[in-house]
Amino acid sequence: MATPVLMPKLGLTMTKGTILKWFKNEGERVEKGDKLVLFETEKVSSEIASPASGVVLKIVCPVKSSANVGQAVAYIGEPGEAVPEAPTQLGQADVPSVAPQQVASSPSSGEVRASPKAKRLAAEKGVDLSKVKGTGPMGMVSEDDVEKAIKDSKGKTQLGLPVKEVIPLSETRRVIGKRLNSSLQSMAQVTLVYEMDATELVAIREKLLGEIEAKTRARVTYTDILVKVVARVLREYPIMNSTLEDDGIKEIDEVNVGVAVASERGLIVPVVRNADITDLAGIVTAMKDMAARGREGKLTLKEVTSGTFTITNLGMTTVDAFTPIINPPQVGILAVGRIVKKPVVVADQIVVRPMVTFSLTFDHRVVDGFTAAEFLRKTVEVLLDAVKLAETAR
Repeated sequence: MATPVLMPKLGLTMTKGTILKWFKNEGERVEKGDKLVLFETEKVSSEIASPASGVVLKIVCPVKSSANVGQAVAYIGEPGEAVPEAPTQLGQADVPSVAPQQVASSPSSGEVRASPKAKRLAAEKGVDLSKVKGTGPMGMVSEDDVEKAIKDSKGKTQLGLPVKEVIPLSETRRVIGKRLNSSLQSMAQVTLVYEMDATELVAIREKLLGEIEAKTRARVTYTDILVKVVARVLREYPIMNSTLEDDGIKEIDEVNVGVAVASERGLIVPVVRNADITDLAGIVTAMKDMAARGREGKLTLKEVTSGTFTITNLGMTTVDAFTPIINPPQVGILAVGRIVKKPVVVADQIVVRPMVTFSLTFDHRVVDGFTAAEFLRKTVEVLLDAVKLAETAR
């Protein structure tokens, strides 16, 4: 019997993956261990190697479709070998086992009867086949039925408003939404805001530009400097570098700072591990590498799941301030707005200074307001002091 290619389980929270690319087409030969398919989870992209040598007898899940962990996405075998009509599905406890499993040859009672073209189109466009009325033999859903459903769905919203286009939710976007919603519902989130004179921060970056670029061939950013400063301050306030579990608050012995990065696949948060003991050049190098690989979907699971605190910076936009949502299971996140020149009062005189706004969101179940305020105060204190900033940045 044909060997199923199963969707593996990456990390404890993974429940499904989305197919990004097939390296082989149906009918092509593949050797055991050859890369066969590229898929993405809510965090990373990964490849599935062929579990056997043979011919790709059937691709069950086309590009852009999703599969549950343990579900067969394709079958490998010799020409003429039988392929199950219903995809193999292992329980998550059995994954990553890929042993063939006998599956009934007829559709299960809950399965929608649909032509292969209809299934492919539905997967590509994010159409729920169970909600499509089939006009084919015995109620089978045809490609035309799916196209009609797509056209009808574009017509109006549930409130009767006209629709220009329907954009299917990617698995990444769907999981981001669930995690952020869960974060707000499960934590007592409070945000503190502080507007700071960024004169020293701007000056130290200008001073370090040539030195860091000579070492790394990359330009140091304000975010790089903030990663270093925040990591040092986290050592002084370990409660901000903790997580809440059933048996108590656990202060983490590593300071791993995640940095939110926008990509076409959605928000990703690559992590600079041990940022408190890594010099600025090392942080710049790590951030440049991970940001590039993140945009290509090539980060490893460990590089996006080991963070203990997060920084999110919209300073490159016209945003002055915003309230970030904590990335669980962390207990804090620091948001950074743009640096903009403003009139401020200094020694009873109105002067123009570059100003930046920080917004610290923390979990009040774990961190008291005073402690969070002191953490923010200390971070700002370092950023305001040219000597401390220069020392901390190295």
